Amino acid sequence: MLRLWRYMKSYTTLIVTAVILIFCQAMADLSLPDYMANIINQGIQQGGILNAVPVAVRKSEFSKLTLFMTSSEKAEVLKDYTLIDKSSEAYASYVQAYPTLKNEPIEVLTTTDQAEISKLNPVLGRAFLTVSGLEKMKADAKGGVISFNGRTIPANTDLFAMMSRLPPGQLTQINQDINKQFSALNDTLITQSAISSIKAEYAALGMNTNKIQTNYIGHTGIIMLLIALFSAACTIMVGLTSAIIAAGLARDLRKGIFSKVESFSNTEFDQFSTASLITRTTNDITQIQTLMVIMIRMVFYAPIMGVGGVIRALGKSNSMSWIIALAVIVLLGLILIVFSVAMPKFKLVQKLVDRLNLVTRENLSGMMVIRAFNTQKFEENRFDRANSDLTKTNLFVNRVMVIMMPAMTVIMNGTTLLIVWVGASQIANSGMQVGDMMAFMQYAIQIIMAFLMLSVMFIMIPRASVSAQRIAEVLEVKPVIADPKNPKSFTSQIKGELVFKDVSFRYPGAEEDALHGICLRALPNQTTAIIGSTGAGKTTLINLIPRYYDVTGGAILLDGVDVREVTQHELHEKIGYVPQRGILFSGTIESNLRFADDSASNEEIMKAAEIAQAVEFIKEKPDGLLTGISQGGTNVSGGQKQRLSIARALVKKPEIYIFDDSFSALDFKTDAALRKALKAETEGCTVIIVAQRISTIMNAEQIIVLEEGKVVGIGTHEELMETCKAYQEIALSQFSKEELA
Repeated sequence: MLRLWRYMKSYTTLIVTAVILIFCQAMADLSLPDYMANIINQGIQQGGILNAVPVAVRKSEFSKLTLFMTSSEKAEVLKDYTLIDKSSEAYASYVQAYPTLKNEPIEVLTTTDQAEISKLNPVLGRAFLTVSGLEKMKADAKGGVISFNGRTIPANTDLFAMMSRLPPGQLTQINQDINKQFSALNDTLITQSAISSIKAEYAALGMNTNKIQTNYIGHTGIIMLLIALFSAACTIMVGLTSAIIAAGLARDLRKGIFSKVESFSNTEFDQFSTASLITRTTNDITQIQTLMVIMIRMVFYAPIMGVGGVIRALGKSNSMSWIIALAVIVLLGLILIVFSVAMPKFKLVQKLVDRLNLVTRENLSGMMVIRAFNTQKFEENRFDRANSDLTKTNLFVNRVMVIMMPAMTVIMNGTTLLIVWVGASQIANSGMQVGDMMAFMQYAIQIIMAFLMLSVMFIMIPRASVSAQRIAEVLEVKPVIADPKNPKSFTSQIKGELVFKDVSFRYPGAEEDALHGICLRALPNQTTAIIGSTGAGKTTLINLIPRYYDVTGGAILLDGVDVREVTQHELHEKIGYVPQRGILFSGTIESNLRFADDSASNEEIMKAAEIAQAVEFIKEKPDGLLTGISQGGTNVSGGQKQRLSIARALVKKPEIYIFDDSFSALDFKTDAALRKALKAETEGCTVIIVAQRISTIMNAEQIIVLEEGKVVGIGTHEELMETCKAYQEIALSQFSKEELA
């Protein structure tokens, strides 16, 4: 994947934006379990009362509470409360909120500082618990007596009045003994335990405690809804951003591969098959695109959720952290097993897709030959083997991967049960609150899901990395044939003189040369023909002129300039090339002819078609030049395809014409007429013709005879019939001596 990083640089801003949105979403998702815990702990269990510091308390109750405080604690509490009675200026407003004020004075909280309230929580919490405990003890007294401070006293005794008369030392001792009983509880549990007393006090003040609870739950619920909507908005934006990045990257990679392939010489095409290049441009890039969408969404989101979930879960309970660790270890073990089994198959899938594409392409392109030889059954079996291999491999991978989901369900459900079992024990021992246990459970699931997402990425990334490697192999190819750093240019009035100077050529990886010491000269206003037996090197020789291959020895000069010293674009501008196999592109006859010169007029196109002997069949078509051409020109005959290819080269009007056995599909009459018209049209140009038929080249000013990659004869037809045995054999195999005379 890193080999393709340069294609992602242009999307850096979008990636950063996606990461910010993912972070915001993760923070929102991580905050929801806390709010859920607050609804359970504070909204349901505590009735919406958040702390043990009441906003108001009756004066009589306040006096009882201060009995169970140290002098410093009492001073701190008195500082934050003020006495309200009928003589107070704010009496009218307070009496509406606290109806009991009509009957007795109340103490009202004057501070909103959370730090101060947190400081008062354990102080007032212990005081409320002590007072309610003593009152409950009196209510539950049996025999009319209670035991207090080591003494047995009547149950109807006013304990708080009695305590107010005790010496300070004795009262302090009593408070110390009481505080020891609370030492096992932390401040949070003390606060939560005192809430029932606070709620009772609010009821005594005439406040609507149900409304307090409803308001708290409703307010918290609205916050949770807003957070969920914010998270959903972030998710949508991340999805949109990742789709833009992935689609853009796929577009750039396809463009990059296509541009790179356009610069390939035959050497590179020998390295990569057509089927493989198609697979790399389509299937492999689709794999990268799919990965990018998921990777942006998960690779950043999962670690944030995992780390954030661990931190927040530990904040709820350190004692249950081993449950998360156990779940993660089991999960990682499962992932490693699945990964080790499935990974080799992922690498195999892409090769099998290549194979299937190759077989399919060969069948489609060779369908007529297959039917002619009645080998449909063989080809069906061949396709079936390739298809079955791919299907079996995909099924194996999917069967292994399908284990993940039920296994994950078992792990998550097992983790949930374990948390409930351990958490219930801690709740029973007052070591944990119900809401905290529920939040811990949610965080544990989020952590497991984060590891699951990472595991999916660990499986997808290696699979996509295979595709990325295959794409990079194409993009990083350095073409054997490249333009020079300081190119030369042809003169404005190019003559077209082509010289082969001791040219040798060897195919990459071959043990010997295909061409040996070729020396020849092709002059303007002349036709140079090349003939030889099959495999003599005719096509190889002319492929060196437009640099489809580069010579491995010697040089090819065009008007005295080595073709390797000019740009390929400038070289190709001077050449009209008609390949051995005519290639037409999907479109119309006109678009194919304009392929050589888009600015050519209709008159120039029709003239080229007339010279190529293509006008007759073009006019027979109902749409004429606008007649559609299917991909590869499969809806025209071989002869028509060759004539259109020749016409296309004529539209270009180059200085050098190269015809690589381009008349083989023409009948003798059409061949003769075409060559006659071509002779007049190409006057002043250099014409090179590769042919198998003697009739095609008999009138050439110069005929080159090749045999096993060597020039064995140069001259006219008459000269070669007298001096070149190889030419004589070819000629006599096609005509009698009388016809050649």
